Amino acid sequence: MIPPRASSNRLPITHRHALYPILALCGLVGLMFGPIGHHVSEEMPENKTHPYFPDHFWPYPILAMAVLVGLGLMALVGQPLLEPGQPADPRAAIIPLPEWYFLPLFQFAKLGPALITKILVPGVLVLGLILWPLLDIRLGPGIARRLGWRAWPAPKRNVITGTMWIAGLAIIAALTLWSAFAPQLCIPWPYNGPVCGA
Repeated sequence: MIPPRASSNRLPITHRHALYPILALCGLVGLMFGPIGHHVSEEMPENKTHPYFPDHFWPYPILAMAVLVGLGLMALVGQPLLEPGQPADPRAAIIPLPEWYFLPLFQFAKLGPALITKILVPGVLVLGLILWPLLDIRLGPGIARRLGWRAWPAPKRNVITGTMWIAGLAIIAALTLWSAFAPQLCIPWPYNGPVCGA
């Protein structure tokens, strides 16, 4: 005679059972969405909640239409750039231009010695972008004390940091526009004579 097995609280469904995928899916749904029947909105007062439709729904169609209109305008304005140009001629002397995102660096490289404008300044800028949060945290309070401020302002309200970023973006935009749209514009420059656009 076979002795009876001890009762177990485990389900008799193992990973080879046909219902295992369904139970695993139910378990994953419970993990992803939290306890069933309890929502955070139930604890919030009625005046602090917003219905999904239309409050949270309406910005998405507007954003999608803005993206579509923007892409359409870029296709309309950029159409002449997409048309084929002259056939390639290996005998023609041409000055190759970099892609648009390297135009400011290409234009800046003409303004001084190659070691400074092509290696040192770009390297310092990249390291500055990487280390900027640490510099802002370390140097900011000292600058605030010297200026007589109570504390170093938050990033969105910081006049010094904001001015530096806006000035840097303005310089990049000016070099890009000069190189792309005004190649004939030459300005006198003390280092190596007049500097022209791309």
